[in-house]
Amino acid sequence: MRTFAPMIVCIAEKPSVARDIAEVLGARNKRDGYIEGNGYQVTWTFGHLCTLKEPHEYTPAWKSWSLGSLPMIPPRFGIKLIEIPNYEKQFKVIEHLMQHADEIINCGDAGQEGELIQRWVMQKAGATCPVKRLWISSLTEEAIREGFASLKDQSEFQPLYEAGLSRAIGDWLLGMNATRLYTQKYGQGKQVLSIGRVQTPTLALIVNRQLEIENFQPEPYWELKTVYRDTTFSATKGKFTTKEEGVEFLETVKASDFTVTETSEKKGVEHAPRLFDLTSLQVECNKKFGYSADETLKLIQSLYEKKVTTYPRVDTTFLSDDIYPKCPAILKGLKDYTVLTAPLEDKKLAKSKKVFDSSKVTDHHAIIPTGVYSQSLSDMERRVFDLIARRFIAVFYPECKVSTTTVFGEVEKIEFKVTGKQILEQGWRVVFAKEQNEDKDEDEERVLPTFVKGESGPHVPDLNEKWTQPPKFYTEATLLRAMETAGKLVENDELRDALKENGIGRPSTRAAIIETLFKRNYIRKERKNLVATPTGIDLIQVIHEELLKSAELTGLWEKKLREIERKTYNAHLFLEELKQMVTEIVNSVLSDNSNRRITIVSQEKQTEEKAVEKKKSTRTRKPATPKPKEATPTEGAVCPLCGKGVIIKGKSAFGCSEWKNGCGYRVIF
Repeated sequence: MRTFAPMIVCIAEKPSVARDIAEVLGARNKRDGYIEGNGYQVTWTFGHLCTLKEPHEYTPAWKSWSLGSLPMIPPRFGIKLIEIPNYEKQFKVIEHLMQHADEIINCGDAGQEGELIQRWVMQKAGATCPVKRLWISSLTEEAIREGFASLKDQSEFQPLYEAGLSRAIGDWLLGMNATRLYTQKYGQGKQVLSIGRVQTPTLALIVNRQLEIENFQPEPYWELKTVYRDTTFSATKGKFTTKEEGVEFLETVKASDFTVTETSEKKGVEHAPRLFDLTSLQVECNKKFGYSADETLKLIQSLYEKKVTTYPRVDTTFLSDDIYPKCPAILKGLKDYTVLTAPLEDKKLAKSKKVFDSSKVTDHHAIIPTGVYSQSLSDMERRVFDLIARRFIAVFYPECKVSTTTVFGEVEKIEFKVTGKQILEQGWRVVFAKEQNEDKDEDEERVLPTFVKGESGPHVPDLNEKWTQPPKFYTEATLLRAMETAGKLVENDELRDALKENGIGRPSTRAAIIETLFKRNYIRKERKNLVATPTGIDLIQVIHEELLKSAELTGLWEKKLREIERKTYNAHLFLEELKQMVTEIVNSVLSDNSNRRITIVSQEKQTEEKAVEKKKSTRTRKPATPKPKEATPTEGAVCPLCGKGVIIKGKSAFGCSEWKNGCGYRVIF
């Protein structure tokens, strides 16, 4: 290989990113494994080139899986090159360049994982020259130029590297030891029982929810309602637990007229939806399009690499104040949205603290468009981009003004109430008008007639019997939210922000964790629901160590990793605590004298069982309606199968509005 005059070596995480950086730097001579020119040599990795060593590479005694060799705790952790021919070839190029470099610029992904990937490569290559860090939030030419104009010293990112290293070592210690421990102790030698610091508590969330559903005992309750002037009022007493009590109240109110006792109207505002962080984008894409968390991550990563959106692996929904001056230009670049951006032109853009707050932004801000126009987007990418673009536009629109009306009524001292909402000024809602029309029942207005205090008249009361409902199965959307809040059910955005600190996994890794559970055959998907397999259920039930399966405890470990990043917790202490925890878990499992075993159901067997079940159910179920001969069914017509619902048009088929209640009518177009 040729030697070169001293140069600055830039190392990116992907060839495509290296090409973008080289173009901006004026390096245009393509070599084998790097691009050269203008005093720079720009090279790349393929994501991870290095990894932590395998157990047997520390000592041959750890090669065979035996309970006697546990816990495996190396005195010092080492890294190795991943043994893939093109990785090895590229590493040799990097090694040569770095050993002859005057300066290295780490252009890795601007996050914890990116820092770790590049540091390991530099360590393995034996780099000794000074290192600078490029830290950017988008791959536009402007962002790259700005980044190179304000390069930072590598030492500023030492805490980030220590957090990434602690995470990797922690995952190795727990994963390697616990997987061997449970496989040998409970797996009957038939299947590797993979245990992970984040995957096992995530599986526990799914299993525990499923067991709640299976063990749920529905109980009846009764609700008293009455219809006065075509408006349904509900008794403020709430639910009746016995029918007798409900009937007694019903008989009381039957005898007299309904009297309006109080009316109130409260005007208020609704703020635009928050900008996206990665988790909220994955949640929205799962709800709206059925995309898995992993699919959404790949799509937003692609949009980032195509320069149309900013850095995706973020956990904040805020923008730093320095982004505000750039917003008019970004809006101008959204050429497909001129109808929506035109009203904002030549006006001072609104600057809300709910959007711009530097104190809520650490390394990166919320996901927004860059203003770069791209026509080469796939349909799936375009859908994801549309969500991001509309949220961004909406935050500069006026607030939505609403009026909430509450009416109280009374019959024989029994109080009733009804609430209605009316949108007075659409404000930001016009940005989502199309979407709201498609999704009307989610946010339907209920405008009440005008009621006057003291008015009175006949009414029609009724006692409705209802049954308590079990909790719902997790979907990817609800599981992501549960991982973000360590299993706590939280709707409020501010409270969710506070709980993010103790969430399990990181925004960038949660999709991979869910995919791992599928690959391990611990969970499967039924429609959108995530269902645990017998193996998954048994595994969680056989684990008695709360440290391994508690989302709350794992959330505390995640919090410590974040504190390492912020220099408020010591990485060495974190690893010592982890080593102690692993030792305790090993001792606890080894002392278990029960004869517990885990059901092993292979993927093939599971597929067979599902096919048999499907066959059985088709025998007992009403046959699906044959495809009609007419070209297309009529939207809005009564369903020919159940007679209750109406025909609706989906993305790829016509169906019945009663599909949730079991109607199987479906015509693919």
